[in-house]
This record gives sequence, structure tokens and C-alpha cells, in this order.
Amino acid sequence: MKTIAAVVYETGKPIEIEELDLDGPQAGEVLIRYTHAGLCHSDVHIAHGDLEARLPMVLGHEGAGVIEEVGPGVTRVKVGDHVVCSFIPNCGTCRYCASGQQSICDMGATILEGYLPGERFPISGPRGQYGAMCMLGTFSQYGVIHQNSCIKVDDDLPLEKAVLVGCGVPTGWGAAVNTANVKAGDTVAVYGIGGIGINAVQGARLSGAKNIVAIDPLENKREKAMELGATHAFASAEEAQDKIVELTRGQGADSAILTPGILTSEIVASGFNAIGKGGTVVVTGLNKLGEQTIELPGSILTLFRKTIKGSLFGDCNPTVDIPKILGLYQSGDLKLDEIITRTYRLDQVNEGYDDLLAGKNVRGVVVHEH
Repeated sequence: MKTIAAVVYETGKPIEIEELDLDGPQAGEVLIRYTHAGLCHSDVHIAHGDLEARLPMVLGHEGAGVIEEVGPGVTRVKVGDHVVCSFIPNCGTCRYCASGQQSICDMGATILEGYLPGERFPISGPRGQYGAMCMLGTFSQYGVIHQNSCIKVDDDLPLEKAVLVGCGVPTGWGAAVNTANVKAGDTVAVYGIGGIGINAVQGARLSGAKNIVAIDPLENKREKAMELGATHAFASAEEAQDKIVELTRGQGADSAILTPGILTSEIVASGFNAIGKGGTVVVTGLNKLGEQTIELPGSILTLFRKTIKGSLFGDCNPTVDIPKILGLYQSGDLKLDEIITRTYRLDQVNEGYDDLLAGKNVRGVVVHEH
């Protein structure tokens, strides 16, 4: 069948809208009709070359839709199911899945290559075989993906909201709840209030943090943070540092969660300086894979027993945590509607990313037309 998709052919060039060919599902695979896709900064990292991926690639790794067809051996979902896609698949049997660490499932090794198991490329077009970002390619009307990337959700959940729980929400929420292990009464600093950071704020609030300090240069982002649970918001790390010292009577924050668009050594140092003894710095932001972004005094790390932790997908287990987070949305405890700034058609995807980079959006969502 044919599908319209947003493709990156060359880093630094605009994303192109193309009609491509899509194979039917084979063993373990499903055909999904995407209804919505989230505009996440990681797609920009591919388009700009910060993350080196195999090109051409259909972008989009935050998606929701309806299962249209299933291949042989598919047991996780059936035709007609509403699903949210997990940007890291979960096989359930590798060492990491089996020990409750689905976010680092071995099957995620090829998310920047974009092919399904067996080096299979279901998408083809004028430039040969096309990869799909995170084995999903949600900036396409249809996709053939592995069943291990699908999480069934309630039919009455609005997919235009649920889509965010495929990447941004669990990545931020889990950075606070799981990786930082925020406890009641804690002081938490969040650096960068985009689609990830705003959910770190929400996760810290749900965990009972006493002080949640949001840091972002943009006023609209600071206002959104205050609306969704931050107790203080500052434009710079320097201003925030003074307040953190004051709030904690000199002890420092319990955790600093780093969720900027581009991670730098300066941001890491700010987070490291903000936490006190026994504190944790959680790193979720990205930069070029080879970029050195952590340069810190090791003696302080040792003497103050500080911890620096990487966090992928918020250390979530998607099969459990995606339904759990959606349950919090259904009960009104976690906000999704309020973090969607604007929706776009697929042919407006470049405009959507311009808005993201200009800081206009907390989260933008592509609404597919069929």
C-alpha cells in the first residue's frame, strides 16, 4: 500500500513529505494506522545530525493509532485495538526486560538504524529502503511495526492526548519518580521545561516533593511549570541556585533533573552544584554521541557522596507504566491536555519543529489525515 510520510534525507536540510510504499505485516508485525504523532526534540537531533542515524529515515517516535492488520504469531494486540507506541520496544525475554528494565531492552539496539528484526525495511521509495525512527516512523499515515512496540490502551482514551505517553510523559515523569526516586518532602530542581521537563515537574509533584524549582529562560515555559506543580521558577541556573540554598537552609537539593534541548557541561555542572550530600543528578538530555558533557570535580562527588545517573524512558517499563500513567490522566492526577500547545498537519511538520526550536511549544502534536 501507499503512505504519506515525513522523511529526512540529509542532515541540516528540511524534512520532506513523500509518498512511499509499505509492505504488509510479516510474522510478529502489525499494520498500524497512525492517528497522532508527538513532535519531540529527539527527531530534531536526527534531522540536525546530533544523533547519527541511517538515512533516509521516516521520522517520528511518539505515536498512537489503531491496529488495521496483524501478521502471523501476533498475540499482544488484535485488529481494531487502540495502541500507544513505545519508542523502545520491549521483548519481555532479554536480560534487561526479564529484570524489570524494559527501557534498555536489547531490541532497542537498532532504533537509529530503523529496521525491524531480521534487518527488514517495510518502507521503500525512490531512494530504496527507508528506516523508521525507533522502528516506528510515526510521521507516516501508516506503519508496519513490531508487536513489541505496541501497548494496548482503553478505547475511550482520546488518542490525541494518549500519544504523549509514548515518549515525553514517561521519560520526564519517570526521571523524577523512578530515576531520582523523589520522596515526600524533597527539593527537586528541573533544568529545561519542554515536553520532558514539564513531566518531570508533574512526577515530582505526584511523589510529594516540597520544593520543585523549574529553570528555563522562556517565560511561557516557566508559567506552564508553575501551573503544573512547580513551586518556584527561574530564568537562569544562577538565580535558582540561590533559592535552592535558601529553601534547604544550605543543604542543597535532593535531586536535579536535566531535561534541556541540548545537554551541555555547564548544565551538568549547575545540576551537580545544586544538589547536596547524597543528592542525585539525573541526565535525560542529549547531545552528539561523542560530545563530552560531564566534567566535574571527582573529589566533591566522593566526599559529598553525590550520584549522576543516566535515565532512558524514565526507567519505565512501558507495558506496566504506560497504562499506569494513562490511569493517572483519567483520574485527573496527571495533566496531558494542558501540555499540548498546538496541533499540526503532517505537511506542517517543519513549521512544528521551527516552533519547538523557538520555544513556542511545550508539546506539539501532528494530527494525521487519512
